[in-house]
Amino acid sequence: MLVAGIDVGSLSTDVVIMDAGCEVVGYAVVATGAHAQQAAQEGLAVALERAECRRDDIEMVVSTGYGRNIVNGAQRGVTEITCHAKGAHFLFPETGTVIDIGGQDSKVIRLKSGGRVADFAMNDKCAAGTGRFLEVMAQAMSVDLSEMGPRSLESKEFVQVSSLCTVFAESEVVSLIAQGRAIEDILNGLHHAIADRISSLVRRVGKGSTITMTGGVAKNIGVVAALEQKLEATFQIPKEPQIVGAIGAAIIALEHLECRDAGDRTGAAA
Repeated sequence: MLVAGIDVGSLSTDVVIMDAGCEVVGYAVVATGAHAQQAAQEGLAVALERAECRRDDIEMVVSTGYGRNIVNGAQRGVTEITCHAKGAHFLFPETGTVIDIGGQDSKVIRLKSGGRVADFAMNDKCAAGTGRFLEVMAQAMSVDLSEMGPRSLESKEFVQVSSLCTVFAESEVVSLIAQGRAIEDILNGLHHAIADRISSLVRRVGKGSTITMTGGVAKNIGVVAALEQKLEATFQIPKEPQIVGAIGAAIIALEHLECRDAGDRTGAAA
């Protein structure tokens, strides 16, 4: 039995192929771009190749993310809140709170037993403090996105960044550069501004004893460090934090098939 979870996000589309033993046998992360349907098919093709299987081998596809309703061949669409909760709980069963910072939104999810959602708060009205925000800031400072985290940890002096609006923050960064402030200090200030924003979401839903961070921004060690300091906690971070939503979708597909098979057996016995 093989299933697929497809998470169509604003910046990336993530696909996971999972077997009946809940093992990820193949996955892919591709850019969504302007054509979400095409990205979903491309991601699925890459994941299938890595899993060394064919599309006909997949018994069920569950989609999630903002583009979940346009994935061709998906039998079911599930919200990203549910899928991230399910995926985080699967990877780290002790998870009490999930912090997910994606391409253009961020969310905090508090879990109850079994990985079910108890409460959540979401910032989806603008790109403040998200992956897209960090991309714009990296361009403004001529810093590679992958270098932002390590360089911010070299900061020697704290610099306050007062705005997280992408437009205003970019102007503020340009002004700080003109003042001669060190790039490392500005990066650190940006990361702490993001941590302040996310911490307010955590306070709204409640902080569990164990926090798991997902989404592409979890790869930025500067943001992680600022958040851990602000929340006085050490985070659990998956090896590939971008595919957690897709993992959750794949698990939901397996659960659906198991329930269907159990129903078929009950019906046959009757």
